[in-house]
Amino acid sequence: MTTPEGPPAARQHAVAVGPLGLRAVDALVTGDLALASVAIGVDLPAAFLDDGWLWAIRLEQILADERDEPWVAWVATRDGQVVGHTGFHGRPDADGEVEVSYTVLPELRGRGVGAQVLEAVLAFCDAAPAVRSVRASVSPDNAPSLALARSHGFVLVGEQVDEVDGLELVLRREPQRAS
Repeated sequence: MTTPEGPPAARQHAVAVGPLGLRAVDALVTGDLALASVAIGVDLPAAFLDDGWLWAIRLEQILADERDEPWVAWVATRDGQVVGHTGFHGRPDADGEVEVSYTVLPELRGRGVGAQVLEAVLAFCDAAPAVRSVRASVSPDNAPSLALARSHGFVLVGEQVDEVDGLELVLRREPQRAS
């Protein structure tokens, strides 16, 4: 569907998201970008190695409970090229809530790619019966991420203090189910 101004940007170059998997995450932890790329079938950028701390956390989660593997570490691609990574802090909890996270490659920031990544993740959540709410925690100083979350239906529900990141605003969105 087009609007009088033309097709929406997200429809022009849709972002695809999907799990990295144990093998790729393990390779990223050890700094083996080539093996991680082979494991998922797409060339990962060197910037993925900058997030070694995150891959170590995700690997620990997967090894502790294999049910987290399809949820915690995803790659985001557009037109076959990696644009960032995304995923959730874990599988849905007992209330069906997941917490989303996403990172866009630095050279692509400010170009609407973050919105496309978030749209792809939310489309997944909209279709996943196990997901009853999506949570995002954002630094109050991160105006672009706050604006992005709000523009995608997230509403402020509170705040928390993260032991690593400090004060965060907590936002939540319910999946938009097809009726």
